[in-house]
Amino acid sequence: MSAPVLEARGLTKSFGGVRATREVSFAIAPGTVHAIIGPNGAGKTTLIAQLFGELASDAGRVVFEGRDITHLPPHRRARAGLSRSFQTTTLAPDMTVADHIALRLLAERGHAFRFVKATARDEALLAQTADVLAAHGLAERAHVPVADLSHGEQRALELALAIAVAPKLLLLDEPMAGLGPGEGHAFIDRLSALKGRFAILLVEHDMGAVFELADTITVLVEGAVAAAGTPAEIRADPHVKRIYLGEE
Repeated sequence: MSAPVLEARGLTKSFGGVRATREVSFAIAPGTVHAIIGPNGAGKTTLIAQLFGELASDAGRVVFEGRDITHLPPHRRARAGLSRSFQTTTLAPDMTVADHIALRLLAERGHAFRFVKATARDEALLAQTADVLAAHGLAERAHVPVADLSHGEQRALELALAIAVAPKLLLLDEPMAGLGPGEGHAFIDRLSALKGRFAILLVEHDMGAVFELADTITVLVEGAVAAAGTPAEIRADPHVKRIYLGEE
């Protein structure tokens, strides 16, 4: 059995007197989709921020590919192979789709400050940008400002940005938020096509998407792990049915 690509070991975070996460532990196998589900306020977004280094944990460890990265800042975790998306869009409305991708690729090289000149003369960068856009169905929208994109297209761009640099683990925080049924189905297909290329940690409220995509599910309630297992095991767990899935 392959070693986990990431392990959370007893992660805990408090804000004042509120414990957002409580000794959360789980492991993500390479190439799998591991979903984190739970009610609003369960600590899911806090957990992602701990994993990516945006929030320092009060206790616990994060181990990535066998290396303790608990105290590494986000940019060093990104360099190691972690990438993430956010609940709400972080795109620049006046920038074009192609400019977003090119800037992401340059940032990975450490040359984002040379953005304007680099994009004009770097043929390799232009070709790589075009490849990323084509892979995500955005080629025809390359020169469109983000403000003119549909919400679904913006979500597709955010996903493209997150995986443009070939991460080893992708952290997705409610990537389907605000999508209509048609856009949601298209996004599920897009994520399905990524399975096996790298590991994915998926935080999502759409249970149809979770049960279709996930290999393993961890359920958080009030910051603590309430259950963990395969989708079939989670569906059959009476405790999960009662506290989250809304079934008797």
